[in-house]
Amino acid sequence: MRECRLKFFSGCSRGPDLAKAVLGQIAEHVDFADGFLSKLSLYKALALIALAQQGKQPSPKLLENCIQELPKPQLGEPRDLSALRMQPAQEDALTVSQTLDKLLARDTVQVELIPEKKGLFLKHVEYQRYKISVYRRYSDFDVFHEVLLQRYAYRVVPALPPKRMLKGDFGLLWYLSTVLTSVSEREFIEGRRRALCRFINLVARHPFFTEDELVKTFLTFSGSDVQTKLRDTYKKTGDEFMTNRIATLAKEYLPADIQAQFSSSRELIRNIHNSFNKLRDRAEKMAERSKENATDLLMFGRELSALGSDALSLPSLASSPSTWGTLRQSLKSLSVEFAVLSDKAAQQGRREEDDVVEKLNLFLDLLQSYRDLCERHEKGVLHEHQRALHKYGVMKRQMMSATVQPKEQASVEQLESRIVQQENAIQTMELRNYFSLFCLHQETQLIFIYLPITSHILGAFVNSQVQGHREMGEVWNELQPKLGCLFGSNNGLKPPI
Repeated sequence: MRECRLKFFSGCSRGPDLAKAVLGQIAEHVDFADGFLSKLSLYKALALIALAQQGKQPSPKLLENCIQELPKPQLGEPRDLSALRMQPAQEDALTVSQTLDKLLARDTVQVELIPEKKGLFLKHVEYQRYKISVYRRYSDFDVFHEVLLQRYAYRVVPALPPKRMLKGDFGLLWYLSTVLTSVSEREFIEGRRRALCRFINLVARHPFFTEDELVKTFLTFSGSDVQTKLRDTYKKTGDEFMTNRIATLAKEYLPADIQAQFSSSRELIRNIHNSFNKLRDRAEKMAERSKENATDLLMFGRELSALGSDALSLPSLASSPSTWGTLRQSLKSLSVEFAVLSDKAAQQGRREEDDVVEKLNLFLDLLQSYRDLCERHEKGVLHEHQRALHKYGVMKRQMMSATVQPKEQASVEQLESRIVQQENAIQTMELRNYFSLFCLHQETQLIFIYLPITSHILGAFVNSQVQGHREMGEVWNELQPKLGCLFGSNNGLKPPI
């Protein structure tokens, strides 16, 4: 961005050549937000260039002494101004200048259940902008998703989980994608809570949503009717095509091979999506095995305790009744250690679920949203454009027929008016089509920005395994000496090698 500023100011100064350091000073004093200059910033930049051309220090303080008018720079011939059109600025407008660390450093929103109110509680942790907690029902999420999709139809908008447990193929497919696989209502609600938490964090961290009024309203509005507030907010702003200042110029920013890039990126992301689905499935199975291991260890310890608690006396034919009595007491005491082992295994399962499976699900939600966006682009924007062109062709044929076969003047004029309206509609659709490609190109970059999350997932997986094995190993090591009473010299048994 700084390089673009220097090129711009260098292009403006068509008089005496200005040193790069001087141009850098001017750039530092001018607000150049998002690659664009406001009218006031442009006047300020031109005045500072004029001061520098006069051999003065380009300082905003000197401009305060200009009472009647600002100094005018030497711009050269008007025909030279065409060189001020900057390709780097166009590239900046198309490029998403973000990193994964920056995205993850944005607000983290926690979603908690409030069973007594049958709703959800949004709580912000790691505050960046907002320090407020608000109460939301699922229907509020539903309306928010609806208006967000209307406003950003050309962006990645994650899907919501179903409100209730669904039967049939769709419900089964969604259900298999959740963290928990039990069919209980309580665990379904927990899976939905996790999915809503992923949804709202992906939205809050999206570089084009994060400052949007809709998102601010949903995260901060504490009034009684957030749904009406969201709909009113959307009515005031409209969709992104109507508010984005480069929407009608999107074609100029797109590379010539945009369609080829889109096709290759889409195929690559589809393959990544399929691979991450398989990774998530394996991670879920490992978390389930850890929880099953916890149950088995607990039951194993209880069976030992039950065996040691048997109060029946041994018959006289038993070779060593005193030995069994000693063993029985030892077996009963071991249930405590196995309960601890069970707790450690359960903690391991929760770590795998929270730190590994959830991160995989977060990225999978984003990947699925990208695939949904590609389908919206093809089945929505492109399909509507083709239908409009077909309708326009029919009108033109009708017009040609009307010129050959005499008809009433009023009907001909009406047909001409409809053709003009259709031409305007087609022109708007073409602009929207290019803007859709523009946004799709940026959303593709967003997917690639998120790809390094793979290292976060692997790190969480390795750490969970190291911690789990270390904690369980400590308990096993503490348990081993206690087996001495089972294999002591008094009972005639020897410990295993």
